[in-house]
Amino acid sequence: MLKSVSRVVQFAARLSGSAPPAPAVRPALRLSRAFTRSVWSLSRSGAAPGSRPKLLAATRALPTVSCGCGSLHTEGDKAFAEFLTDEIKEEKKIQKNKSLPKMSGGWELELNGTEAKLSRSLSGEKVTITFNVNNSIPPQLEEDPEHAQKGQEDEPEIVSSPNFVVEVTKPDAKNSLVFDCHFPEDELFVSEQTGHGDGEEESDIFAIREVSFQLTGDTEWKETSYTLNTDSLDWALYDHLMDFLADRGVDNTFADELMEMSTALEHQEYIKFLEDLSTFVKCK
Repeated sequence: MLKSVSRVVQFAARLSGSAPPAPAVRPALRLSRAFTRSVWSLSRSGAAPGSRPKLLAATRALPTVSCGCGSLHTEGDKAFAEFLTDEIKEEKKIQKNKSLPKMSGGWELELNGTEAKLSRSLSGEKVTITFNVNNSIPPQLEEDPEHAQKGQEDEPEIVSSPNFVVEVTKPDAKNSLVFDCHFPEDELFVSEQTGHGDGEEESDIFAIREVSFQLTGDTEWKETSYTLNTDSLDWALYDHLMDFLADRGVDNTFADELMEMSTALEHQEYIKFLEDLSTFVKCK
């Protein structure tokens, strides 16, 4: 059954706050969030458990020291390496998942660095989900003095919410139906009461940005293929598209589990980056 009453309000809000479409590239690789985690601009003081580390700020040039590996080393490099050693230990302490959480629904997982692919077969159809954890964490706003005084328990948890692409392939079909999906950053989709005290209907926590037919097995999003942008789409058609995905297991439960998996994968990759950075700085 369609959730028309709830989604018409959601769609109107989505129209009023939508952003201009991104360039036509493979949606899974789009960088939708302008998040940077520069190791030179972070500072550790006052950090709460579960929050990202803050690295030392550059101050002044330090004298170089000799090294047998043939690379430049300074006292600053030594301090940097010592800091990274402590930082890696702290990140491993707050790591919630040593291994990636399992997805319900019989999804098979393939990993290629920061990119993940989930796939399942359903009555002859194949559904494939791809996402990349790079730039998947929303930017953290600067704290005001009042918020800073509330204590460490109020620190928001870091959650990875990546764009993801859903590809539905039917047997013997030359083209696949491809959905470019994302998690709205400005909470456009809010719960709406369906009656007078009758309770609340579940709202969508993810949204469809674009829909297109693409050549099955092709890894590039073709600019020559017509792309349906949902910013100006009739709400009833949008509602049918969301139900089409839900019938294939791509619903709120899936989206919640995808964020949990993406958050764990992003943290693993972050720790690995710190370890590689430490090795590089130490030149071992």
